[in-house]
Amino acid sequence: MTTLRLAQHEEADELLGRSPLAALVGMLLDQRIPMEWAFTGPWTLATRLGRDDLDAHEIAAYDPEAFAALFAAKPAVHRYPGSMAKRVRALCGHLVDHYDGDAAAVWRDAADGQDLLRRVLALPGFGRQKAQIFVALLGKRLGVTPPGWREAAGPYGEEGSYRSVADITGPESLDRVRATKQEAKRRG
Repeated sequence: MTTLRLAQHEEADELLGRSPLAALVGMLLDQRIPMEWAFTGPWTLATRLGRDDLDAHEIAAYDPEAFAALFAAKPAVHRYPGSMAKRVRALCGHLVDHYDGDAAAVWRDAADGQDLLRRVLALPGFGRQKAQIFVALLGKRLGVTPPGWREAAGPYGEEGSYRSVADITGPESLDRVRATKQEAKRRG
């Protein structure tokens, strides 16, 4: 089992490393909030559902208002609990409709990096940048390396870079990624 260090929270990181759906949901939530908060979200959600993992079938079928209430309970899963609850349900609905609820099937038999990128881009809530970062995360941290994955991930696939969550292995690399992002913002 792979342990990711994205949430900087032991139980949340353990879930991310063993649950493909948790990793996808964490990536989906990673916008407009601190990365650690986003990647703790799947664990918070699983805990509120009384489970040790997330289930795409269960989430897709969940009452929308009740699911939004799970997101909004303190501490909120996301700064925008209503809209992000809808996005997580849409992601899970897509996984149920196209992959029988199996998140890992998105990448399991991808023919190459472009096929993998195409599959991730088809997921609700995943634009090009987020999809490329997720392809890089799959390759760099989770061992999903179809031919051409680095090229499909664009600059996020570069070896030795500190651009995104794909490059985080602990607190030191998290600091380096933050410094790189600050420098990019400073340069405009």
